[in-house]
This record gives sequence, C-alpha cells and structure tokens, in this order.
Amino acid sequence: MMDVLNLMLVALLLGLAVWTVVSRGAFAAVAGFIAYGLLLTLVWVQLHGIDVALTEAAIGGGLTGALLINAAKRLRHTEAAARAESASAATRGLALLVSIGLTVALALGVLSLPDPAPSLAAEVAAKMGATEVGNPITAVLLGFRAMDTLLEAIVLLFALIGVWSLTPDEYWGGRPGLRQSAEPNGLLAYAARLLPPLGLVIGAYIFWIGADHPGGKFQGATLMAAMWLLVLMAGLADAPPISRRWLRALLVAGPLIFIGVGVLGAVSAGAFLAYPVGSAKPLILVIEFALMPTLTLILALMLLGAAQRDET
Repeated sequence: MMDVLNLMLVALLLGLAVWTVVSRGAFAAVAGFIAYGLLLTLVWVQLHGIDVALTEAAIGGGLTGALLINAAKRLRHTEAAARAESASAATRGLALLVSIGLTVALALGVLSLPDPAPSLAAEVAAKMGATEVGNPITAVLLGFRAMDTLLEAIVLLFALIGVWSLTPDEYWGGRPGLRQSAEPNGLLAYAARLLPPLGLVIGAYIFWIGADHPGGKFQGATLMAAMWLLVLMAGLADAPPISRRWLRALLVAGPLIFIGVGVLGAVSAGAFLAYPVGSAKPLILVIEFALMPTLTLILALMLLGAAQRDET
C-alpha cells in the first residue's frame, strides 16, 4: 500500500512540474509551484528528512510562493503580449531534447551509484559528538559546513539590499509596501489578534529545539515573519522605515556575530569557524540566537518589497 501511495505522490509531483512549466498563465504556474512545494514536503517527510520538510514548507511553498504571487500580480499587464508570442518548432524541439537529455543523465547517474551509495553519514555520526548538539542537520550546517551557512545568511542580506535598491528616489528611506487596512471587527483583524501569540510561541519552540531535534532558525524565523506580516496585513501595525538605524543594525547583527565567532575560532582553535573544545554548543547557540531576528526581518521585508511611501 505504501508503495502505491509513493507512486501516486511521484505521479502528482511530475504532473505539477509539467503544469508549472507549460502553463501560459503566470498565476496558474505559481499555483502549481506552490502545490508542488507542499507535495515535496510530503516527500521529505517520507524520506525522514523532517528538517528539510519544514524548510520546504516554510521557504519553498510558503515564502517563495508569496513572492511569486506578488511577481505574477505585477506582471499581469504583460500576459496578453506573452500569450501572443509563440516559440518556433526548432526552439521547442531543442528544449525538449535538452530536458530529455538532462533527465536521462540524472537517471543514469543515480542508477550507476554503487550499493550502498557513497555517503559521509558515518563520518558525520562519528564526529558529531564534538559539536555537542543532538540534531545532525544542525551539526552539519553549523559545524562541518558553517562557512556555507554564513554565506547563505549574507546572500539573503544582499538579496534584501537588492530589493531595496528598486525604491524610487523620492521614497528612499521610507516604508516598504503599502499601508494596509482591514475591517476592525473583520475576520482578518480577528486572526491577526489571535494567531500571532500562538505563532510566536510555536516559532520560538521550533527554533529552540533545533539544536537537538528537527527545527532551527530558518523554520522558526519563517513562522515569526509570517505572524508579523499577518499583523501588517490587518493594519494593526505599520512596517518600519528602511532608514531606521535599529532596523539596519538588526539586519547586519546576525552575520557580524557569526563572523565574530569564526574569528574567535581562528584565534583559539586554529581555524576560522572552528569551535574550541567544550565550547561548540554554546557558540552554536550564540550564532542561532544572533541569526534568528536577522532572518525574521529579512524574510518579512523581502516580501514587503521596496519602499513605496514616505516615513510618515
């Protein structure tokens, strides 16, 4: 029975992938992409990758889907012209051949792997005790490939700077997005009063247990960013101007503290981002605590977009 369900899940994933690619409507393609991300979450759960499943649901199907919906809304006026365009038969044929070739190459690469497939899992498990954390995903992300995690945080910050760079000159330093308003006694305002306290507690819990169980800063930050956005959508609060010093300080604090821990490792342990013996878990928690507000702000502010109005 489980094999049948897995085959059905694979068929749905392939169908949604094809739908997303061939759909001529931007909104329809985005809807297919979001559904694809949610189904992919089930795949990761089935593969026992709970951390990856949480990230896929929060980032892949959630935040990315919301960004694409905003993009589709902005591109709505160009869809008529896009529908009138049609690729030549040669272009379609070449795209089909490239897609088939890539699929065959990937399939051959997977099928040609030895049994069991090569893996670093044994080495990670043997050395995970040195990190003093119980979650192997956290151990890998902040121990064995901490440099990649640092660069990911910096890339997200640069992405937000890129979004802000689209701000018109007259609104530079102003508030991102438009001022939202909702019926004070409506459903949205009610949800914005009821859900954020629960979401903040759940987000904090997911973040806190990330050192030893599935969870972590990205998943917790995404949930907290969603709660903040809900409050903004209901008009219960307004987004801060991007010129605020405290906002910019929080945005750079996470990466700077991460770099500071790396320099400390270079001085005390002989390598950048190495952890002194007996101090690995406390330093990992310092990094996680520092990145949490930074990621929360970045994810929410990226969705709000560039400044579109004055500070007042």
